[in-house]
Amino acid sequence: MSMTDETRQALDRQRTVEITTTGRRSGRPKRIEIWRYRAAGRYWLTGSPGARDWYANLLAHPAFTLHLTDLDLRVRGRPVTDPDERARVFGAIVPTLDWAGSLESWIAGSPLVEIELA
Repeated sequence: MSMTDETRQALDRQRTVEITTTGRRSGRPKRIEIWRYRAAGRYWLTGSPGARDWYANLLAHPAFTLHLTDLDLRVRGRPVTDPDERARVFGAIVPTLDWAGSLESWIAGSPLVEIELA
């Protein structure tokens, strides 16, 4: 399924989104607020370096719901573990964040997931 223009515009407008993942152990829905990033023409979820429950949930159950203001999208998360791809994506995201700290710390320790439309 290709992303419609309407969906892309909604994603572009809204940086703060909510996601509902499936708990890796409980199997129950877990909804959180998170920032959506755009780099290389694609959409990403990440956060400052450290372990994240949402990331562990997506590793176990890649399908999740991305909640926008007027739209809920069933999508998949593609964890990015390749060091070169991580360096490219974080190289585009981290310099735009004045609070982010070092690029190296993000490459080494931050979760990174590409949002793929189901």
